[in-house]
Amino acid sequence: MKPSGIAVTAMAVLMLLLFAQASEAAITCSDVIKYLRPCVNYLVNGSGMPPSACCAGASQLASAATTPADKRAACACIKSASQRINPNPQLAQALPGNCGISLPFKVSSTVDCSKVG
Repeated sequence: MKPSGIAVTAMAVLMLLLFAQASEAAITCSDVIKYLRPCVNYLVNGSGMPPSACCAGASQLASAATTPADKRAACACIKSASQRINPNPQLAQALPGNCGISLPFKVSSTVDCSKVG
């Protein structure tokens, strides 16, 4: 049985959509929030070094955000969340270093996530 032109076209479109989605961010805001939830109280009310659960989550986030699209998505989620929770700017910016990780962007409500990659 020979496939119809419509079926072939539909399969081609489906394949293009699958490949297009593969190049988009795999990380979601839900993932980012899950990783950084243990940091919220520290970032808003804390002082000193972050709790170990916070650093563990931040480390998991750094490991999960590997592609440029993932890094931009994580950046946008953190930026949006920081606008809502209003963290202590010094604690937020020091968090990656204090946890022994590196992020390719500043933890800030004003960072330009389009430049992250």
